[in-house]
Amino acid sequence: MSRTIIISLPVTDLKASKAFYTALGFKSNPKFSGDDSAYMVWSETISVMLLTHEKWRTFTTRPIPPKTSSEMGLNISCVSRAEVDAMNKAAVEHGGIGDINPIEDHDFMYGRDFTDPDGHIWGAQWMDMSAMPSG
Repeated sequence: MSRTIIISLPVTDLKASKAFYTALGFKSNPKFSGDDSAYMVWSETISVMLLTHEKWRTFTTRPIPPKTSSEMGLNISCVSRAEVDAMNKAAVEHGGIGDINPIEDHDFMYGRDFTDPDGHIWGAQWMDMSAMPSG
Protein backbone atom coordinates (compact mmCIF):
# COMPACT_ATOMS: atom_id res chain seq x y z
CA MET A 1 0.00 0.00 0.00
CA SER A 2 1.35 3.44 -0.87
CA ARG A 3 1.67 6.10 1.79
CA THR A 4 -1.16 8.60 1.83
CA ILE A 5 -2.22 11.70 3.70
CA ILE A 6 -5.78 11.90 5.02
CA ILE A 7 -6.63 15.26 6.55
CA SER A 8 -9.56 15.10 8.98
CA LEU A 9 -11.51 18.33 9.42
CA PRO A 10 -14.46 19.12 11.71
CA VAL A 11 -17.29 20.86 9.82
CA THR A 12 -20.52 22.49 10.95
CA ASP A 13 -22.57 21.70 7.82
CA LEU A 14 -21.54 18.43 6.15
CA LYS A 15 -23.67 18.95 3.03
CA ALA A 16 -22.33 22.48 2.43
CA SER A 17 -18.75 21.38 3.09
CA LYS A 18 -19.08 18.46 0.69
CA ALA A 19 -20.38 20.85 -2.00
CA PHE A 20 -17.52 23.24 -1.25
CA TYR A 21 -14.81 20.61 -1.68
CA THR A 22 -16.51 19.16 -4.76
CA ALA A 23 -16.45 22.65 -6.32
CA LEU A 24 -12.70 22.81 -5.67
CA GLY A 25 -12.16 19.58 -7.59
CA PHE A 26 -12.22 16.93 -4.85
CA LYS A 27 -14.14 13.72 -5.62
CA SER A 28 -16.41 12.08 -3.07
CA ASN A 29 -15.73 8.46 -2.18
CA PRO A 30 -19.07 7.13 -0.88
CA LYS A 31 -17.43 3.88 0.29
CA PHE A 32 -15.94 5.76 3.25
CA SER A 33 -18.71 8.35 3.70
CA GLY A 34 -21.85 8.37 5.83
CA ASP A 35 -24.41 10.62 7.50
CA ASP A 36 -21.70 12.11 9.72
CA SER A 37 -18.70 12.05 7.37
CA ALA A 38 -17.59 12.57 3.78
CA TYR A 39 -14.38 11.20 2.33
CA MET A 40 -13.15 13.61 -0.35
CA VAL A 41 -10.27 12.61 -2.65
CA TRP A 42 -7.81 15.10 -4.14
CA SER A 43 -5.33 12.60 -5.58
CA GLU A 44 -4.22 9.00 -5.15
CA THR A 45 -2.26 10.05 -2.07
CA ILE A 46 -4.17 13.01 -0.57
CA SER A 47 -7.72 12.98 0.81
CA VAL A 48 -9.84 14.98 3.24
CA MET A 49 -12.22 13.39 5.72
CA LEU A 50 -14.97 15.83 6.61
CA LEU A 51 -16.53 15.06 9.99
CA THR A 52 -19.54 16.59 11.72
CA HIS A 53 -18.69 18.13 15.06
CA GLU A 54 -20.47 15.25 16.78
CA LYS A 55 -18.39 12.66 14.91
CA TRP A 56 -15.19 14.66 15.48
CA ARG A 57 -15.81 14.56 19.23
CA THR A 58 -15.74 10.74 19.17
CA PHE A 59 -12.04 10.98 18.22
CA THR A 60 -10.85 13.70 20.61
CA THR A 61 -11.96 15.82 23.54
CA ARG A 62 -9.84 18.74 22.38
CA PRO A 63 -11.94 21.81 21.55
CA ILE A 64 -12.80 22.67 17.98
CA PRO A 65 -11.26 26.09 17.30
CA PRO A 66 -13.50 28.91 16.09
CA LYS A 67 -13.48 29.58 12.36
CA THR A 68 -11.63 32.85 12.98
CA SER A 69 -8.51 31.09 14.28
CA SER A 70 -5.56 29.65 12.36
CA GLU A 71 -4.03 26.43 13.55
CA MET A 72 -2.44 25.42 10.27
CA GLY A 73 -2.54 26.06 6.56
CA LEU A 74 -3.02 23.37 3.96
CA ASN A 75 -1.52 23.87 0.50
CA ILE A 76 -2.34 22.00 -2.68
CA SER A 77 -0.62 22.16 -6.02
CA CYS A 78 -2.40 23.24 -9.18
CA VAL A 79 -1.40 22.66 -12.79
CA SER A 80 -1.78 26.31 -13.87
CA ARG A 81 -2.40 29.87 -12.76
CA ALA A 82 -5.91 29.52 -14.18
CA GLU A 83 -6.58 26.55 -11.91
CA VAL A 84 -5.42 28.60 -8.89
CA ASP A 85 -7.83 31.39 -9.87
CA ALA A 86 -10.67 28.93 -10.51
CA MET A 87 -10.16 27.30 -7.11
CA ASN A 88 -10.25 30.67 -5.33
CA LYS A 89 -13.43 31.61 -7.24
CA ALA A 90 -15.07 28.28 -6.40
CA ALA A 91 -14.17 28.76 -2.74
CA VAL A 92 -15.91 32.15 -2.64
CA GLU A 93 -18.95 30.85 -4.54
CA HIS A 94 -19.39 27.96 -2.12
CA GLY A 95 -19.18 29.65 1.28
CA GLY A 96 -15.47 30.23 1.73
CA ILE A 97 -13.52 33.47 1.92
CA GLY A 98 -11.13 34.20 -0.94
CA ASP A 99 -7.77 35.93 -0.87
CA ILE A 100 -7.37 36.00 2.90
CA ASN A 101 -3.71 36.89 2.31
CA PRO A 102 -2.10 38.94 -0.47
CA ILE A 103 -1.88 37.06 -3.77
CA GLU A 104 1.60 35.62 -4.25
CA ASP A 105 2.60 36.39 -7.83
CA HIS A 106 6.10 35.72 -9.10
CA ASP A 107 7.25 34.63 -12.55
CA PHE A 108 7.79 31.07 -11.38
CA MET A 109 5.14 30.81 -8.64
CA TYR A 110 1.55 31.92 -8.16
CA GLY A 111 -0.67 31.32 -5.15
CA ARG A 112 -3.93 32.39 -3.55
CA ASP A 113 -5.12 31.56 -0.03
CA PHE A 114 -8.76 31.04 0.96
CA THR A 115 -10.82 29.44 3.70
CA ASP A 116 -13.50 26.79 3.59
CA PRO A 117 -16.86 27.55 5.25
CA ASP A 118 -15.43 26.49 8.64
CA GLY A 119 -12.36 28.73 8.42
CA HIS A 120 -9.81 26.04 7.51
CA ILE A 121 -7.07 27.73 5.48
CA TRP A 122 -6.13 26.40 2.04
CA GLY A 123 -3.52 27.68 -0.36
CA ALA A 124 -3.80 26.90 -4.05
CA GLN A 125 -0.35 27.14 -5.64
CA TRP A 126 1.15 26.80 -9.10
CA MET A 127 4.90 26.60 -9.64
CA ASP A 128 7.09 26.38 -12.74
CA MET A 129 10.25 24.73 -11.44
CA SER A 130 12.09 25.40 -14.74
CA ALA A 131 11.63 29.16 -14.26
CA MET A 132 12.57 29.15 -10.57
CA PRO A 133 15.59 31.35 -9.83
CA SER A 134 18.72 29.44 -8.89
CA GLY A 135 20.23 29.80 -5.45
